[in-house]
Amino acid sequence: MEIKKSEFTISSPTVQMCPKDNKAEYAFIGRSNVGKSSLINMLCNHKGLAKTSATPGKTLLINHFIINNEWYLVDLPGYGFAKRSKVMQKKLEQMISSYILMREQLVNVFVLIDIRHDPQAIDMEFINWLGESNIPFSIVFTKADKLAVTKVKPAAEKYMEKLRETWEELPPYFITSSEKKTGREEILDYIDGINKQMKE
Repeated sequence: MEIKKSEFTISSPTVQMCPKDNKAEYAFIGRSNVGKSSLINMLCNHKGLAKTSATPGKTLLINHFIINNEWYLVDLPGYGFAKRSKVMQKKLEQMISSYILMREQLVNVFVLIDIRHDPQAIDMEFINWLGESNIPFSIVFTKADKLAVTKVKPAAEKYMEKLRETWEELPPYFITSSEKKTGREEILDYIDGINKQMKE
């Protein structure tokens, strides 16, 4: 798939305020500072599309970007940012979960994981919750350029093995680097494949 056009559409504080049309939506989510904005900008080949920030946890709304006038890329707030107040954290969790559970246009959730770290409880909990809620999702390992080339695939496989302890069938996964544009084609082809299936 070639992305010819990508533009910001709307930031919504609730799922009810999201766009009213029926275009397919692909949501991106991960822990704060996992490199989500950089990944979105890399996928869309649009440097300032999603706002990158030195301060983790800046995304506080559901952000819709229309791609090729055909589908939406949705930037969700990061989860598990320690410096937020309990009230704010709860509010964000409710916003994220209501969008994921109630949004009929949502086709797939891409869960971003920093490939340099061992499996974290917060990510595992979120992934298991998606599974229990029957939400289709894929895993996107970010920051592959920060590891030695020989360590990248084993790190991803080790993570998937950990998932195998609780999952019969593993979700698809992608290895990415926003710096080197690794994984871009694979993710876009995956989205393209789903879009084509839905049209059939």
